Amino acid sequence: MRYLIASDIHGSYLDCLFIVNKFNEGKFDKLILLGDILYHGPRNDLPNDYNPKGVISLLNPLADNIIAIKGNCEAYVDQMVLKFKILENRFLDINNKTYFLCHGHKLQFNQSDINIKATIIYGHYHIPSIKEYNGNKYINVGSIALPKENNPKTYAILDDDKLEILTKEDKIIFKI
Repeated sequence: MRYLIASDIHGSYLDCLFIVNKFNEGKFDKLILLGDILYHGPRNDLPNDYNPKGVISLLNPLADNIIAIKGNCEAYVDQMVLKFKILENRFLDINNKTYFLCHGHKLQFNQSDINIKATIIYGHYHIPSIKEYNGNKYINVGSIALPKENNPKTYAILDDDKLEILTKEDKIIFKI
């Protein structure tokens, strides 16, 4: 299975359009959205192309192919307008490897995050990174719309047991 992963769209129509086009062109099986899909939140600036209704119109046709995780900026009403379910978190088992998908705002970066050995894939911080704590890998895919600390806009591809974090220009910045 091939997964396209994006986090922290924050209502950016053009960045969501990039992800949807990448999904359609890349023959991916699933699109994983790691939270903060529609709204910018009080700590973030508005993206230049802020258009939550436009983001809804791009994502709803892909509803059957989306795994969505709830971020700290999701609101109750989001589930009413999106045709796919927004989950608190999700485990994926791929080739005898366990992945834990979450937004990241509740992570403690220790063994108490989850009770099993897994690779944890998250967003929230808008900074792509790969770290290891207590035998678990923590992979932050960054933000496709509002990167922080001079990082580029990023997304990830999970293909069987290979994961890459890429810039919008398709430059690989992390690979495991």
